Amino acid sequence: MAKLTDEQRAKRAAARARRKALAAEEEDRRDTERRETWAREGTRLTWDEYKAGVPCRGCGEPMYDGLGSWPGLMYLTEEEKRDYEVMEERFRELHPDCKSGRWSIGGSRVSHCCLCCPPPPMGPAQIEKLTRLFQALPSAEKRKKNLDAWELILTCDHVTTFIQHRENTYVRRVVDCPECQTRRGVVESKRLGPAYTDDGVEAARSEVEQARVVAELTKAKEQLRRQQQRAAATSSRIEELQKQLSPTVRGDGIA
Repeated sequence: MAKLTDEQRAKRAAARARRKALAAEEEDRRDTERRETWAREGTRLTWDEYKAGVPCRGCGEPMYDGLGSWPGLMYLTEEEKRDYEVMEERFRELHPDCKSGRWSIGGSRVSHCCLCCPPPPMGPAQIEKLTRLFQALPSAEKRKKNLDAWELILTCDHVTTFIQHRENTYVRRVVDCPECQTRRGVVESKRLGPAYTDDGVEAARSEVEQARVVAELTKAKEQLRRQQQRAAATSSRIEELQKQLSPTVRGDGIA
């Protein structure tokens, strides 16, 4: 097999990145549709319903069965192995085509499908804990010092920016495209640097915007170069064809 050139390897890498971005975009679309369906059909349980033992509205199984968590599979007794296989068969019957992950609650043995079954609601203690965590966060002005801006190329070929904490080395797989007004997969990402400077938000945004314009200008120039190459090739072809015509035909007005 012939060795690939650097250009061929780069094209293959770009194609793989686009396929992954499109797959992430499709997965995000399904997740969004699922959440909207749960909200529209009232599939999620309230905390009071969960405490009252109302079964999962996605599959009809108990949210919590009180049987205790399964021990490690290698520690199951013969009786527990039979029970485990029965529950596994039951799960496969309820979710034959889901092809998704599963979740369960600590202290319970029944499994739920990540595609069909909404997760259990948060209780008052969890909500209170999250509230305290949010209240303990630094102010917005202090957080700005630890934020970086990233330049993103999306599946729609639009270039946008994304701001996140400096410790995050990867951006999300899917983000909102301000031009398409929809969510798009991220094909390529590049860290630009601090999103905010001592001069304020507008100065930093200007730097990010300049980087976006430069990226779009580079892309537009490359498109123009390819178009010019195609035009030159077409012009050469026309000249060759004209030379093949007899003088009489050329004189009939075929240009």
